[in-house]
Amino acid sequence: MARQTVASTSAALKVERSARKIARLNLRALRKHPAFVLGVLSLALLITLIFAMAIGTVGIEPAQIVAILGKRVFGLDLGMTWSAAEESIIWQIRLPRVLGAAIVGAGLACAGVVFQGLLRNPMADPYLLGTSGGAALAATIAFAIPFTLGFVVYGLVPIAAFFGALIAVLIVYRLAHIGTHTPITTLLLAGFAVSSMLGALMSAMMLLSRGTLERVVLWTLGGVSASGWGMLLAVTPLIALGCVLAFALSNDLNAFLLGEEQAAALGVNVEPKKFALLGVGALMTGAAVALSGLVGFVGLIVPHFVRIVLGPNHRLLLPASFLCGAIFLVIADLIARTVLAPQEIPLGVITALVGAPFFILLLRRAKRDYTF
Repeated sequence: MARQTVASTSAALKVERSARKIARLNLRALRKHPAFVLGVLSLALLITLIFAMAIGTVGIEPAQIVAILGKRVFGLDLGMTWSAAEESIIWQIRLPRVLGAAIVGAGLACAGVVFQGLLRNPMADPYLLGTSGGAALAATIAFAIPFTLGFVVYGLVPIAAFFGALIAVLIVYRLAHIGTHTPITTLLLAGFAVSSMLGALMSAMMLLSRGTLERVVLWTLGGVSASGWGMLLAVTPLIALGCVLAFALSNDLNAFLLGEEQAAALGVNVEPKKFALLGVGALMTGAAVALSGLVGFVGLIVPHFVRIVLGPNHRLLLPASFLCGAIFLVIADLIARTVLAPQEIPLGVITALVGAPFFILLLRRAKRDYTF
């Protein structure tokens, strides 16, 4: 009996080892075909966008959605009919919302890739270097201002959040800059210290101005429900520019994975490239925060997942994370607006509830197989 037990256990271990080897071979095969991977992810994103637009209080057939978009965008007549109300729901409400979720998810995921690669820290995310603290404090100040500025087209809060995030990162960089170098450890510590200080200032302002408390709390929980075409069109070019610049610097990010000394030996001008990468990451984060408020975990778990599956090469990691981040946040936003309809759950709550267990699962499954 004991021999049978030992034999069955040994057989189970062999099967598990064989499965792991097959999985590794499959992942290596995927990494060798980046065009196929990106094509599949692009198709998955398109299907996710249409699926998200189809679901709501008023259900609309996916074929009708395709026909409406074909008519409005390309002037195509696909031979289908729909009501004016359905067209208005798609064009004015659901399309800007799902596109807003997609662009925010893509921007935060790409920013997470940049910060994790630059800092060589798998726990780095877009809010690590003070961006969340700067954005939240600036938004709190904007909420507390008792008057509106007529020349500010999209509202003072998103603009304040955008510049608050950028200024906070610049402060962190200046504090961490020692002589001609910016040590990574000092950068992380400075980011933590500045985030804590800005968070304390925000809390003090909320207590002094209780009328803004509820609005600030709702904003910090995140969401894209209030995003319209104007704000979306203003933010999208910034995130797109950040993603393009990040991809242009992808070889430098690959070099930084070896350490700053090795990167310098490979011909990378370390300090200017480091500052450029910080600026690119802050640009994408600030633009995403301006559109959605604070939405956590996207820039943390999406790069983790994609890096485990596709490897650390940033030339594939960045575009794949862009697409996966968009898919993840569109699905999260769909859950946020439908699971307790007509009541809506803040988007940041959904990403935390989904992201935290998923992140723990990734860590447990990867174990020693995860290499940075």
